[in-house]
Amino acid sequence: MTDTELYRRYLNGDEGALSELMARYGDALTIYIDGYLGDIHEAEDLMIEVFAYMCLKKPRLRDGAFKTYIYKAARHMALRHRGRRRAVFSLEDLSLEPEAEALVEEAVGSAERRETLRLCMERLHDDYREALYLTYFEDLSYAEAAEVMGKNVKQVTNLIYRGKERLRGLLEKEGITNA
Repeated sequence: MTDTELYRRYLNGDEGALSELMARYGDALTIYIDGYLGDIHEAEDLMIEVFAYMCLKKPRLRDGAFKTYIYKAARHMALRHRGRRRAVFSLEDLSLEPEAEALVEEAVGSAERRETLRLCMERLHDDYREALYLTYFEDLSYAEAAEVMGKNVKQVTNLIYRGKERLRGLLEKEGITNA
């Protein structure tokens, strides 16, 4: 069932449809918000606020616009909360647990690459980072990303192009040459 169909069902009184939409987008939206706040717990709270706001306003959305709408609402809410301290996840925290020791050893190789990517993404200009995240990690179209970011499609196209070039250069400096 599409997002549009679920949202229409919710507007017609089906609370289960809202639960399905939250299940589909809750985790990804939380990660997106965490990119602004740097606090996963605050991001979870804000994700719930996004859905609560949607429930309160019950906006009429055009077909296929649900995902764009919630990301745009999340962006606006996150920007209001921006500026809080960034908490950093560490594999050392996991290694304190004996049963996690094997997991840590297994994860170190891929975790190092992910950490390098995360650090390089953090060094990008905010607009580059957001455009790349929305299109590559959240699978939004350029038009949807433009709507979320309050820009036109040409601007987003340029941000993605320049962001990829800058990210490629940063990754190469870190020794990742197949980027």
